[in-house]
Amino acid sequence: MTENLNHDRWLADIRSRVGEVAASEASTRQRGGALLIDVREDSERATGTPDGALGLSRGFLELRIEQAEPDRQREILVLCGSGQRSLLAAEALQRMGYRRVSSVAGGMGAWKAAGLPVTAGVLDSDAAERYARQVLLPQVGEAGQAKLGAARVVVIGAGGLGAPVLLYLAAAGLGHITLIDDDRVERSNLHRQVIHADSRVGLGKAESSRMTLAALNPRVRVEVVTDRLRAGNVETLIRDHDVVIDGADNFATRYLLAAATRRIGIPMVYAAIERFTGQASVFDPRREDSPCYRCLFPEPPSAADAPNCSEAGVLGVLPGLVGMVQATEALKLLLGIGQPLVGRLLTYDALAMRFREFTLHRDPHCPGCGAEARFDGYADLERLCAATG
Repeated sequence: MTENLNHDRWLADIRSRVGEVAASEASTRQRGGALLIDVREDSERATGTPDGALGLSRGFLELRIEQAEPDRQREILVLCGSGQRSLLAAEALQRMGYRRVSSVAGGMGAWKAAGLPVTAGVLDSDAAERYARQVLLPQVGEAGQAKLGAARVVVIGAGGLGAPVLLYLAAAGLGHITLIDDDRVERSNLHRQVIHADSRVGLGKAESSRMTLAALNPRVRVEVVTDRLRAGNVETLIRDHDVVIDGADNFATRYLLAAATRRIGIPMVYAAIERFTGQASVFDPRREDSPCYRCLFPEPPSAADAPNCSEAGVLGVLPGLVGMVQATEALKLLLGIGQPLVGRLLTYDALAMRFREFTLHRDPHCPGCGAEARFDGYADLERLCAATG
């Protein structure tokens, strides 16, 4: 009894310093320019939040309010579930120097009872909890997370590069991942292809990857294609996707991808690794200033000049780092944030622990995208790569 009395007195003391407004009055002030902040947890807001409210959980309020609203003179209204957390949040904002702060009496319950407009939660409770730390980013938010959930990405290869790309895209909440790989897991893969396991040696890489991703995030739909990318299927397999991730280990596949992504108009996130070095870039045919893969490699090099991992060897951690660069670039493209690696080639030297960036201009004489470029069919590209050995 005494504890309840003390608690009530404590809340009354805060009310006297902070002040409360009715939900209907808060709505009127919001329309007049006040900022309404919903300080409930992400999982609570998933069921709905006041129209136009900024979602900022109570535990992160002091850390993020200055970024969200640097003007300490703007009127701020704070809402929670029942009106108690919002009092504490409003008091905290006052201590930070925000002068015009009030708590919404009765919280979300009072808001709904007054029949005021509510926006349905973009994310369900599972997604709100699963992606909570990512949704906190202003550049992502619930709308951005919903974009990721609606996105379709195709990953070519579940090897050294594909493994980290697949893991991180699935963890980030991609809605649909198409994985194309016709190879099988070998024990020599395991030091770098961390999506597989020793117990799956001999199993198809695509199916092994699907099993891992299902355990990591069952919300993501993973479609596996146990076939090799060829002239006859390249457009069919990559069409209707938002981004193509190049995790291939051969030039024939890359030249097919370069041509197909350019013809269809899908950005291609490129990377390659060898021994202790790696490189990455983005080729985006939707942009007039973007070079294409053949601006970088006009003609396929010989096998002697560009050996694969089984011939030259590779440091196991190297594809993990470069693959995460690819995953990052894919997320940026899907969210429309940051500056993608278009027109830039990022290189990494693991021995020196050094990144370098080179400008990659669009080549007016490029056989893939230049003024005189001609397309004689995907089969012609296959023959071109085969001729180099």
